[in-house]
Amino acid sequence: MKRQFMVLLFSSVAAFVQAAEVNVYSARQEELIKPVLDKFSADTGIKVNLITGKPDELISRMASEGRNSPADVLISTDVGRLYRAQTQGLLQPVQSELLTKAIPAHLRDPQQHWFGLTLRARPVIYVPGKVDPTRINTIEDLTKPEFKGRICIRSSDNIYNQSMLAAMIASVGEAKTLEFAKGLVANFAQPPTGGDRDQIKAAAAGVCDIAIANTYYLAGMFDDAKDAAAAKAVKVLWPNQQDRGAHINISGAGVAKYAPNKAAAQQLIEYMVLPEAQNWYASKNHEYPVLADVAWSPVLQGFGTFKAEQLPLVKLGELNAKALQLMDQAGWK
Repeated sequence: MKRQFMVLLFSSVAAFVQAAEVNVYSARQEELIKPVLDKFSADTGIKVNLITGKPDELISRMASEGRNSPADVLISTDVGRLYRAQTQGLLQPVQSELLTKAIPAHLRDPQQHWFGLTLRARPVIYVPGKVDPTRINTIEDLTKPEFKGRICIRSSDNIYNQSMLAAMIASVGEAKTLEFAKGLVANFAQPPTGGDRDQIKAAAAGVCDIAIANTYYLAGMFDDAKDAAAAKAVKVLWPNQQDRGAHINISGAGVAKYAPNKAAAQQLIEYMVLPEAQNWYASKNHEYPVLADVAWSPVLQGFGTFKAEQLPLVKLGELNAKALQLMDQAGWK
């Protein structure tokens, strides 16, 4: 498979060798993306000009720049932002045999405006000895009265939580999702505050017994001396393994609507799903590769295998507004 991908990519590079640079707007932190971009430049001779920032700020910048935007590629950490950029007319469709072969259909836009580059899962994280894992078979089980005052999670402003609720709406409907949101809010240990790592650290510190967070945050804590003890104090539980599967999301990319270097932009996105790049994401960033035959990092392997949702991720964008509405009705601050 690797040879097939390399042939497809470098035949494309040969055809568009004139493209000398590509401008990337990335919502990913520089240290989490630059090594792959540097390798792309070394392999293709195409210079990468990188601008990093918060996803909504980058989308607003592209919108204000309009036809004069230098952006060639937008990289985001959640499908919700990619869908937002698409609906604002900031991305263009890409026809790529390599991308459609490499990336499962539910992890990319049906109209090819954006493509998943890595997977991130959002399971239940619990403190052993304080929580009986057999009492949690589904994410909905977190609304049980026995978990009152025991759950930590980020605010409703967080796109990861919005996407989690959007996925639930698509799977079980609005009524059951609202019931879940109300029950979860009733079981909060504290008003939502901080990021995913903060929820995990709160659980380890005894503020709560259960956290909901993306796996790559937990995995990264094992590599951080100041957070490693907290990471070792919790375990991962995969919910909904007997029905729809655990919630997943993506980091992904799309070609900007007015990309001045469209060919180079497409080459870069194609490069990022080659086995070498996918292996780097898996081993260094602790994210799940979109290529099934690329190994997970040892830390991710330690979290165990799991059944993931197979929902077309475009639904997470389509249902984002409804998810926010239900979270507001539930009192999720």
